[in-house]
Amino acid sequence: MSFDRLIENIVKTQNPSVVGLDPKLEYVPMYIREKKYKKYGKTFKAAAKAILEFNKGIIDEIHDICPAIKPQAAYYEMYGFEGVKTLYKTIQYAKEKGMFVITDGKRNDIGATMEAYAAAHLGVTDIDGEKAEAFGADALTVNGYLGTDGIDPLLKQCEAFDKGIFVLAKTSNKSSGELQDRKIDGKAVYAVMGDMCEKWGSSVMGKYGYSAVGAVVGATYPEQLAEMRAALPHTLFLVPGYGAQGGGAEGVAKGFDENGLGAIVNSSRAVMCAYKKEENCDEHDYAKAARREVIRMKEDIISYLPKITLP
Repeated sequence: MSFDRLIENIVKTQNPSVVGLDPKLEYVPMYIREKKYKKYGKTFKAAAKAILEFNKGIIDEIHDICPAIKPQAAYYEMYGFEGVKTLYKTIQYAKEKGMFVITDGKRNDIGATMEAYAAAHLGVTDIDGEKAEAFGADALTVNGYLGTDGIDPLLKQCEAFDKGIFVLAKTSNKSSGELQDRKIDGKAVYAVMGDMCEKWGSSVMGKYGYSAVGAVVGATYPEQLAEMRAALPHTLFLVPGYGAQGGGAEGVAKGFDENGLGAIVNSSRAVMCAYKKEENCDEHDYAKAARREVIRMKEDIISYLPKITLP
């Protein structure tokens, strides 16, 4: 299954982290922006081209030390069709470099509409008998709060095309508890969603004990993270909220199993903007600064984990 490949990448790099490539134009060094503005003007095309060059620079520097990237679709869609092209090209470039790609789209619908989302992001599109991948990511974040009707179309693509999904369970934002901490028959909504992830994943199990159905569980709630790890032995966690949102490595460690597996921790802005925070770092060295931040994050997280090994 798809997450078998992610787990193997994590073991290979000894790094259970994923870089969120969520680039606002202001994160891109001015020398790259000015080069594109000179050629294309201050247009969507210039912005998209600048972001693509920025992304490629980071991928070139981190692909050997980091197992995955996670582009958030919204940061590309805001630049129109040119931005969506950059999303596609970023996915393809990272995969060519051997990285696992999680598209952060949080898609949510049922029936034919969810089948279309599933085909676009995880499967293939049929063009009068010719089939092609629209985006080609390895996994997709999804909202499971429409129930099984919204997940079944994705499971079919996961099984057919070796893909995975991460279902929102306990998210990292401050107001998540307004709904997710409420009780259903004495059990928190996020825990009910976690149980559903285990159930949905039972038909798409991988060889390392984790299914193709993962869950999003935030680093900002370490006690719930520990609770979910104990309750969901076959569910891989995508853990946002490390760093900028306040989640620390000691708390994040609660999401891992005895082999140092079971979770992958996201960092976005801290990596992309590392060059802005480093003292006397030339903007031309933005990608090397990103590499240094990935290494720092890796060492921080694994200092609280057992050695990462396959079961």
